[in-house]
Formats: sequence, C-alpha cells, structure tokens
Amino acid sequence: MGEREVWRLAGRRVEVRNLAKVFWPGRGYTKGDLLRYYRAVAPVLIPYLRGRPLTLKMCPDGLAGACFYRRKLPGFAPDWMPRVYYNPRTKSGRVPLVLVEDEAQLVWLVNLAAIEFHVWASRAADLAHPDWLVLDLDPGDESGFEAVLESALLVREELRRLRLDGWPKTSGGRGLHVLVPLEPGRYTHAQTRAWARSFAGRLAERSGGLLRLPHGATHRGLGVFVDYAQNGYGRNTAAPYSVRARPGAPVSAPLSWDEVATGGFEPGGFNLRSMPARLEERGDLLAGFLETRQRLPSL
Repeated sequence: MGEREVWRLAGRRVEVRNLAKVFWPGRGYTKGDLLRYYRAVAPVLIPYLRGRPLTLKMCPDGLAGACFYRRKLPGFAPDWMPRVYYNPRTKSGRVPLVLVEDEAQLVWLVNLAAIEFHVWASRAADLAHPDWLVLDLDPGDESGFEAVLESALLVREELRRLRLDGWPKTSGGRGLHVLVPLEPGRYTHAQTRAWARSFAGRLAERSGGLLRLPHGATHRGLGVFVDYAQNGYGRNTAAPYSVRARPGAPVSAPLSWDEVATGGFEPGGFNLRSMPARLEERGDLLAGFLETRQRLPSL
C-alpha cells in the first residue's frame, strides 16, 4: 500500500500515494485506477469544474470504508490550490471553498481520496448568479430506467417548445440530469429554482402521471420525480465525467438525445473503465454547452 509516484502536471510536481489500494472491492479497481482515470479525462472534465465551487465526496478507504463530503479546502493545501470564500448561512465566518483550474489541482484532490466532484451552477467571480439550471429526473422505487428515458424526452419536447436547449447526462445513479445553460449574470439562484419548479409542475400535469414533483427526500412509488431543488444557492450537482462512489465505479456520463431516444444502456453502464474509450469514440457530448446563452421565458 505504500506505492508512490511523482507526476509532473501543469508545470508542478504532484506526489500520488497508495496507488495499489483497492477502492472498489467488487471490481478490484484501485486508487491508482481512479487517479489515472481523472488524468485521462481532465481535458474534458476541467472546463466544467473551472471557476466553480466544489463539494467533494471523500472515501479514504474506498467503498469498503466510511465516506464523507468536503467543501472546505484543507488548511494544509499548497498555496497553488485556488479557493473562493463565502459566508454559509449555517456558520459564522468565511469558508474557503475548493476550486479546480488545472490538472495538477484535480489530481492533488483525487490523491486525498476525492472520488466524486459536485459543482455549483455559478462561478467564483459571481456566486449569486448561476449560468445553468438542472432538472434531475429520479425514478420512484417502483419505476425503472425506461421511465426515466421517456421522461427525459418529455422534458426535451417541452424545452424545445419554449425554444430552449437542454443537454442530458446520466447522474451516475438511477436517474438522468438535463442541464439548461443560461445567460450569465441575469438570474439569481432563487429565480432559477422558482422557474424550474414551475416548469416541473406544468410538465407533471401534462404527463399523465409519469412525472411527479418530489415530496421529501425519499422517492417512493411509480413515476419519475423532477427534482428542481438542486437549483439554489450553495446547491450542487455531480459534474459531467465525475466518478460516483458506488459499486461498479459509474460515471456521470454525457449523452446524445439519440441515445436517450433509443435506450439500450443501463444507468450505471458508463464507468471508470469504459468512459475514456467512449470519449475517444464520441468526443465530448456536452460540446457547445458552456458557450450557449439562453434566457428563461415566462411560464
């Protein structure tokens, strides 16, 4: 377990340790596999992290041990690790939130056992104004993934009716996310959350019972819940290409709408092993997302 290497990344020397430590006992995937994955996908992942506060899911002993969430940059972080300060409502004083701007910073965090990367919808330069909103489609415990795919197509149809574009990705769990890019600086988090709630409510009324609004944290029964509450100040969403700390090492994988329409894949079918090859074949299916500017119509 004492395996150690020094990698030169973004002009810095980053030490990585315990590469042989097994993080996914069911598959035998190691910490080294995780580090090499993030290094391989860094060119496409980092644009979706850059400048955004992060919440990390840390699993020092992999899935066999305890995991916890971290958003505060550790006090022992090197001075080249960027941060942004904000005042959470639950604490007094400013908290330094984690940022990632380059590959060295990404790998430094993964070496601390960060498996998951969750991002704010706003950037450090303007925390108060998001530049995307997310519609999180999560099946009830009596519904399958096919219902999620059908629901995503209803979301797309309604977005297109409103002359909006959305980009789908797997959550890395049982559901899908549809990301809707926005014009920067125009909307507050409260406004995007209210719009997403109204959008979800209208769609639920028209879906014949397929789509539902969430009530509480547990999604029970038939149907697919449209969780609008991930939009809000301090809320975050699994980043595209983030590994999830779940059996099989699934990845939050961008999709094409054609894939959503035809199905034929499992929600956890894209993982730490398969995603680099998928990127080689398909490229970044979110290409153009960060450059798209949209205004929300009245509902």
